[in-house]
Amino acid sequence: MKILSIESSCDETAAAVVQDGREVLSSVIASQVEEHKLYGGVVPEIASRRHAESICGVVNEALYEAQTTLEDIDAIAVTHAPGLIGALLVGVNFAKGLSLATKKPLVPVHHLRSHIAANYISHKELKPPFLCLVVSGGHSHIVMVESYTKMRIIGRTRDDAAGEAFDKAARTMGIPYPGGIMLDKIAEKGDADAFKLPHPKVDDAPYDFSFSGLKTAVINIIHNLEQKGEEVPKEDVCASFRKAVVDCLVKNFIQAAKDLGVTTLVTAGGVSANSLLRRELQHECELNAFKLYMPDLSLCGDNAAMVGSQGYYEYLSSNIAQLDLNAVATLPIDYRE
Repeated sequence: MKILSIESSCDETAAAVVQDGREVLSSVIASQVEEHKLYGGVVPEIASRRHAESICGVVNEALYEAQTTLEDIDAIAVTHAPGLIGALLVGVNFAKGLSLATKKPLVPVHHLRSHIAANYISHKELKPPFLCLVVSGGHSHIVMVESYTKMRIIGRTRDDAAGEAFDKAARTMGIPYPGGIMLDKIAEKGDADAFKLPHPKVDDAPYDFSFSGLKTAVINIIHNLEQKGEEVPKEDVCASFRKAVVDCLVKNFIQAAKDLGVTTLVTAGGVSANSLLRRELQHECELNAFKLYMPDLSLCGDNAAMVGSQGYYEYLSSNIAQLDLNAVATLPIDYRE
C-alpha cells in the first residue's frame, strides 16, 4: 500500500511516499530555517506563506522521486494536529483538495504519533507495546504505546518542553537559531559540572517534568555574569544546562519503565537527536537490560516519511477523515476519534 504524506506543522514543508508503513520510497523537505534564523525563531505568518509557496512543488518532487503517480497512490495522509494553526491549514487544505480530486481516502495524522512512527522506519522489527519518550520543541511526554493507534500518557511537562528550554537558554547566550542543536554541539566542549543547576521534581507526579525553573536558573547565571562584566563561558554553561535537562528526562523515563515493568524503550522527536540524551539512555538501558530504539538522526526532525508511516496504521484502524477535516492547534496524543 502506497501512501502520499504531507507535513506542514511548523517550518518544514515536507512530502513523502511510504509503502506499507515501513519503506520510504521518497522524502522531500523544504526547510525555512535560514529565513527564520533572521528573527531568532519561527515567525508563524512567514511559515504559513512559505508552505503555500512550496507545497505543490514538494509534493510533485516526492511523487517523482518515488517514480509513482497520484493514480498509484492508495491514500493521502496529512498532519492535522498539533502545530501552528496557519501552517497546518496549508497542508490540510492541500491534502483535502488532492483527496477530492483523486477520490483517494484522506487520513488525519497526529504530529506526535508520527514522530513515534519514525522508529518503525528506522527499526523494521519494532512493534507495540513499548514505552516512548517524546521530546521536541513543544512537547515532552512519556507515552505508553499500547498499539499503533492507542496510546496512554504516563508523564508530561507541567510547563516548558525540553526543546523549548534548550532554545530559550541558547537565545540568552546569543546562540543563533536553531538554538537547541547549536547548544548541543557547543556543550560537547564544556565542563558539565561547572555550574550547579536544579533538577526540578513534581511531587504528586513522579513521571512529570518541569523545565521552567531550570531554564530560569541558567538565564540568571548568564545575566549575573554579564552584570559583573565577566565573560560567559558558553561551553561550560551549555554543558551544565544540557546535563541537567537530560538527567531529568532520563531519570523519569527509566523509573517509569521500571515501575511499569516495560523492557522495550523508544525515543522520538527533535530532541531525541541530542547527543548526550542518546548516550545516557543507551548507558541506562544497558545497565537495566532494556531494549532501546532511537530513530535515525535524519528522522528526528519534522518530515513527511514519519507521517506516511503512522498514516498507514491509522488507515488500517479505519481512521479516515471526511472533507470537513480541520487543522487543530492543540490535541492530546491519546485522543480518540
